[in-house]
Amino acid sequence: MNEAKLYYTPPSDECFEDLRSAAIALWKTYDKTFGYVDEKVNAIKDIKNIKDNFMYMFAMFDFLNQKNLVLKEETKQAINDRLVSGGSEEYLLL
Repeated sequence: MNEAKLYYTPPSDECFEDLRSAAIALWKTYDKTFGYVDEKVNAIKDIKNIKDNFMYMFAMFDFLNQKNLVLKEETKQAINDRLVSGGSEEYLLL
């Protein structure tokens, strides 16, 4: 599978929901004073497991927070596969 095709290929529903739950949990650790957290959570709470929505949720975070996501191994592997296929460096993998 070529790089672009894998990036736009949805993972299993289990991996998608694992990432969504972890992303929402991490966003909720931030200060909600200015509405930024609500904006981010609302952006992902109802999205579907289609196209690149999986990686969209992951890309919402900077490198350090990507590492702070608490994910199952299968979900990490699904992310890493997509990162590697896109040419990411080893240090960016989970």
